[in-house]
Amino acid sequence: MNNDVKQLLLADGQSMPQEGFGLYKITDQSTITSAIKYAYDAGYRLFDTAQLYKNEAEVGNALQELGLPREELFITTKVSEPNQGFKQTIDSVKDSLQKLKLDYVNLLLIHWPIERAFFDTWAALEELKKEGLTRSIGVSNYQMIHLQYLATQAHEMPVINQIERHPHLNQQPLLQYDKEHDIITQAWSPLGRGTILDNPTLNKIAANHHKSAAQVVLRWHLQSGVAFIPKSVHEARIKQNINIYDFTLSDEEMTAINNLNNFTRVGKEPALVYEYNLKY
Repeated sequence: MNNDVKQLLLADGQSMPQEGFGLYKITDQSTITSAIKYAYDAGYRLFDTAQLYKNEAEVGNALQELGLPREELFITTKVSEPNQGFKQTIDSVKDSLQKLKLDYVNLLLIHWPIERAFFDTWAALEELKKEGLTRSIGVSNYQMIHLQYLATQAHEMPVINQIERHPHLNQQPLLQYDKEHDIITQAWSPLGRGTILDNPTLNKIAANHHKSAAQVVLRWHLQSGVAFIPKSVHEARIKQNINIYDFTLSDEEMTAINNLNNFTRVGKEPALVYEYNLKY
């Protein structure tokens, strides 16, 4: 097991592993169970799911079957767009907890900002935290303007902003904004869904360190102070993705990776999701 994963202290006092394990697009029960086992054995303790992924019940079954100690785990789920709104959010999160077979999650996020229920959904998250059904509350895919707008009515602000981030979309201004407002940035699709891994710059840096391009990118996230949640169902890749704590990128290498930014998304544009009230 890898004991080198750093703990980040959230603004509300809860600590969270900087590197976690993403469960997007994994729905088969046996695959989820084996992937979570491989990840736990390798040293992952943060497991990230969502209502949208339609696998919360399978994740709950896996956690129960594997008998993993609840106090060791950091479990995240997210409220989908159709379930947003004050009452709908509260009802849907209670349903998520039943599926996950948990009394609480460590982190509850709004998956995407939508205009229809922007403030009501956040008010529901504040209420769910008061009820002890989640330890921390945050958002996903919020841009600076969404966070600024939220601050006009929120009683407490998100401690996490989970965003698409990889070398082709380094989101530097948003990272800086989050940092200035005590919000931890967490990267989804930290490897750009594999689209960046044949990049010559990354492969040259990887060769220098006898590592893979994926390991170099994850190390870049780590040294940027960003949390990140790579995903895989393959045991060797799961182990490789957490084997990034025995080398350091130089300032020049970090700059070279930052310079790969070309504003290319692999996911949706948050401003359009907000306007259309769904993942268009």
